[in-house]
Amino acid sequence: MSQAAELDLGALGLDQGGHLLLRHALRNLPTGGRLRLRGQSPALMVHVRAWCRAEGHGFALDDDAALIERSAAEDDRWRGAWDTGDDVADHPEAQWGLAARGARIEAGGPPFRFPLSDKDEIWTEDAGRLYARAAANQWDPETAIDWDTPYDIPDEVEDAVVQVMTYLIENETAALVVPARFAAQVHPHFREVMQLLAIQAADEARHIEVFTRRARLRRDRLGLSTVGGQRSLQTLVEEPDFALASFLLSVLGEGTFLHLLWFLCEHAPDPVTRQVCHLAAQDEARHVAFGLSHLQRHVTLDPTLRARLAASIHQRHDALENTAGLNALVFDALLLLAAGSFDPEAIAQGWERVQNLERDMHQGRCKRLVRLGFPLDEAEALSALHTRNFM
Repeated sequence: MSQAAELDLGALGLDQGGHLLLRHALRNLPTGGRLRLRGQSPALMVHVRAWCRAEGHGFALDDDAALIERSAAEDDRWRGAWDTGDDVADHPEAQWGLAARGARIEAGGPPFRFPLSDKDEIWTEDAGRLYARAAANQWDPETAIDWDTPYDIPDEVEDAVVQVMTYLIENETAALVVPARFAAQVHPHFREVMQLLAIQAADEARHIEVFTRRARLRRDRLGLSTVGGQRSLQTLVEEPDFALASFLLSVLGEGTFLHLLWFLCEHAPDPVTRQVCHLAAQDEARHVAFGLSHLQRHVTLDPTLRARLAASIHQRHDALENTAGLNALVFDALLLLAAGSFDPEAIAQGWERVQNLERDMHQGRCKRLVRLGFPLDEAEALSALHTRNFM
């Protein structure tokens, strides 16, 4: 019989951390290997006996020492473990649960229900890069915006800004709810996608804050919200399919909103409005990039998806056909901001600028639809059906 290894715990009790040294000593032994354990802690042998029974190791008293025989119980415990590795699985197991990708996962764990657990549905190789960029470009509303910058604009123009900010707030609220809802459905194995959706929700929360603060700089109340706008956003919030929701929100809605935010940057009547719109636009560009990236991959893997995307546009258009579309007060506010004054010639110029904005929005949607594989004529027809509420 091979000679037993030796471990002396001195005055250290098993209940004082000695179990760590014991476990370490046994780990270096083969199955059936023996360890002679000594120590001066009064209850040491009682504790060691109980510990060995719980862990499955053999125990015997040998004069003033415990003779412990290493069992295969610990090895057996991990024999059926999943070694997930670093590669992204096509269909991660429900029993992997919340474990980190790359961890060894003990078999027998409880199954978790994550509806979005198919790589083809949600994955893009750009997710990690986009998340890293988003994390690096987070900004603090308190310090990133010069809230105390003085400005002098007519009351009517200030009211126009407040109405536009009110409109932006409710749209950004919808843009927060959608990724937040789906983030909780993503299998944690796809951690980059889960993180990216979470940081998108954080972006929108920040946008809601800064648009609200701008609206309240010189006014006690916000502007008006219309039934048509609420119904349009409801179709986004209630869309249950991740691919369709991402398409309608990120590719079409937020893509259209990008043009609006850059338009507001260009025609902002004051530096604070310009800053909040500029920072929000930078964030929104990342949201659009993720929507496009994951859907481009998805349409190449699922030949039926493109038809479903087109059908979702038609379905949304039909659902909103009898609504008023864009809040008339928002349109008038955009017209006044683009004009800069109530001078008839300025209003005429502002009108043309708003018409150009809508043409730019349409062309942008067409380009993104073409990137998803739609022929140009179909892209133009689908873009024309996009909600008049912009988002």
